[in-house]
Amino acid sequence: MTTAQDLLQAQCARLVELDPELPSSLPLPGGGDPLMARVPGGGSVAGLVTRAQHPPGSQNRMWSAADTFELHPLLGEHGGEGMDALLGAWRQRLGETGAPDEDSSCLVVWPSRDVAATRALLDHGFVPLSVLAVRPSAADRDQQNAKLPGTVKARRAGPADLDAVVELGLAELDYAALVGASVRRPDAAQLKRNAARLRLAAPGDPVWLAEQDGVPIGLAECGWVDTARQRSSPRLRAGRWAYVNCVSIAESARGTGVGTGLVSLAHAEFASAGVVGSFLYYNPPNPLSSVFWPRQGYRPLWTMWEVRPASALR
Repeated sequence: MTTAQDLLQAQCARLVELDPELPSSLPLPGGGDPLMARVPGGGSVAGLVTRAQHPPGSQNRMWSAADTFELHPLLGEHGGEGMDALLGAWRQRLGETGAPDEDSSCLVVWPSRDVAATRALLDHGFVPLSVLAVRPSAADRDQQNAKLPGTVKARRAGPADLDAVVELGLAELDYAALVGASVRRPDAAQLKRNAARLRLAAPGDPVWLAEQDGVPIGLAECGWVDTARQRSSPRLRAGRWAYVNCVSIAESARGTGVGTGLVSLAHAEFASAGVVGSFLYYNPPNPLSSVFWPRQGYRPLWTMWEVRPASALR
């Protein structure tokens, strides 16, 4: 009898062949409702469905639906046929148990290079709203540092810069809410302020401001994750990574090179820290970030596929 662990092991082996940047193994979520499906050509696939409900006042509500059903597929050696069968079983399950018609989503996070599964996800109504993109540290050897344009200068931000950091962060959130998974909630300003206050007060996490004549026009908010010590980012290979949490450029300064200059500054610090690489999330429907980040050396590793509301899964 094929077990969930057998399916997971075979799945990881197949996916690493598609993309060597993927981790060689992934942990199963600690809970969830099991789901099974038969593949038309023979064999079976499985999955776990977890549910996350984000109450008002939680940070997650700014980049997620309030009620999210996530499928963790266990396809074994199967690709598109296995994903199609499992999504069909999930649709039947939701039809039986029901799903909210508002502020909800169905979510599948899947390796970006598995295009056979991509076809199945599209056919079931999923949209690629976000990607986790990576940039290997070796890319720094091949890219010269870009300079900030004209009289623009960059410096590390501190607690006194809280208002500027929040304002630029909210501008990025407003734009992302038009083109991705983010949602501008009524309490977004306070949530952003609380998070920024903690980050600016904590030593170690690099946050930069770009200024022109003393006026903040750009923000690069970054940090560090050691996936070998903590499994907060299990979809990355083990090691110390840098992450780019938010880059926001004032509308009047977009297209002038401020963003490229700030990111180049961040990459230089990442390289000096000896990280495995850096990662970030961006929205493929975003006409700015979908062009900007590949130019900086990032490429999709995992794609976050969503159906909103959850009841729209087909």
